Amino acid sequence: MKIEIHGGKSSLEVADSTFGAAFNEALVHQIVTAHRAQARRGSKAQKTRSDARGGGTKPWRQKGTGRARAGTIRSPIWVGGGRAFAARPRDYEQKVNRKMYRAGMRSILSELLRQERLVVVDSFECENAKTREFAAKLESLGISTALIVVDEYHTKTCLAARNVPDVDILDLREVDPVSLIRYPTVIATAAAVKGLEERFA
Repeated sequence: MKIEIHGGKSSLEVADSTFGAAFNEALVHQIVTAHRAQARRGSKAQKTRSDARGGGTKPWRQKGTGRARAGTIRSPIWVGGGRAFAARPRDYEQKVNRKMYRAGMRSILSELLRQERLVVVDSFECENAKTREFAAKLESLGISTALIVVDEYHTKTCLAARNVPDVDILDLREVDPVSLIRYPTVIATAAAVKGLEERFA
């Protein structure tokens, strides 16, 4: 299939399997959920009665005091004691097979193209590290909020984009499902599109 490059003067030949796949909502949901879960820190930790400082001796003898028996002042029912069911550091990572991940990414790319949210350009580089120049490039495309996917970083373009709100630049090797669906428009260079085709073939 052919994707028209912005301007209408040329087109890009891409594989139907990558940019013409059917939309699989369940699979896309799975890979997005897995990607977001992998970003969770899972570092929450609380102390049990054995972790709380103190409580090494029995506060009073077992019998004869008229009080309930107690073995430690760090029991969960005591003020200053440990938690009964303390939270522990955990890993939220969900396993997604490589074949499933690639199929999900192909599904997202194909849906972006069908919804006309994927804009392909020959190149997207700024000659100077000027925000004004970068903003003018976006304005010429009629876009204000977008993810820009490039085949390799251009230092001056990245510097020019830093002060522009709601715009992000990613190398094609860093593209993930969340970033693709987060923005209303994805601008990709022709070289980046071919790179995505090879990556998710």
